[in-house]
Amino acid sequence: MSQMRLPCALTADDLNRFLSENFADWVRDLALDVTEVTESHTISRMPNSDRLARVGGIISGQALMTMADTTMVLATAGFFGSFRPGATTNVTCQCLRPGVGDWIVCRADIVRAGKSMAFVEAEMLAEPSGKPVARAQATFYVV
Repeated sequence: MSQMRLPCALTADDLNRFLSENFADWVRDLALDVTEVTESHTISRMPNSDRLARVGGIISGQALMTMADTTMVLATAGFFGSFRPGATTNVTCQCLRPGVGDWIVCRADIVRAGKSMAFVEAEMLAEPSGKPVARAQATFYVV
C-alpha cells in the first residue's frame, strides 16, 4: 500500500534559490540542482565534472558527502515547510562503488523529525546506469 503524500509548502525552485543565496561558494561549485521536494523527501542531481572528479573521472568522496549533507539539509526544509536555522550534528557516508557517468542523483528521505531534531538518510545513484554509488545518514539540530 502506498503512502499518501502531503503537498509541500516549498518548491524545487524555492530550494534552488535558497541554495544559491545561502550556501558557501564551494558548495555551490557542485552545481546541485533540486528537481523534487515533498514533505518526505528531496531529490537533487549533480553533474560529473572535471572540478569534482579525481583520477579516472570518478566523483570524489568529498563531493558525494557534501551533496548528501546539502540535500539532506534541504529535505528538512521541505519537511518543515520553511527554512529553519540548524546544524548537522552527525553524518556518515558509505561509498559503495565509483561514481561515474553523467550525473549523480541524490534522494534524501526524512526518517523521523521532531521539534528540534531531524533524522535523514540519502542514497546516491550514478546516471544513466542507475547504480548505487553511496549512502549517507545524518542527524540535524533544527531551531
